[in-house]
Amino acid sequence: MTAYQIEALSRRLTGRPVEYLEFMNVPDMSCGVYRLVPGASDPQQPHSQDEIYYVINGAGSFRDDDGVRQISPGDILYVPANATHRFEDIMQTLTLLVVFAPGKRQA
Repeated sequence: MTAYQIEALSRRLTGRPVEYLEFMNVPDMSCGVYRLVPGASDPQQPHSQDEIYYVINGAGSFRDDDGVRQISPGDILYVPANATHRFEDIMQTLTLLVVFAPGKRQA
């Protein structure tokens, strides 16, 4: 088992307006901390893997093909592989736990 502490991971971020710190990468999954400050523009492009975001702190909006929703601490967002999505209208610095994993494969 390997344990991580979000406070310690967050201290490793350097303070840029948009920042991603990958802290784990194994064959079927990777995890990181993603941080965006108010006024930052989310540069994301669709990813080739399924993705889960857990909002640790902050406030803003999340846009995908289904529309826009306000997000806040405790929200969990699932984004399927190759889906267009981004964070916008960041009102308070967003810190997110991000988990990437390949989608279910057909046998």
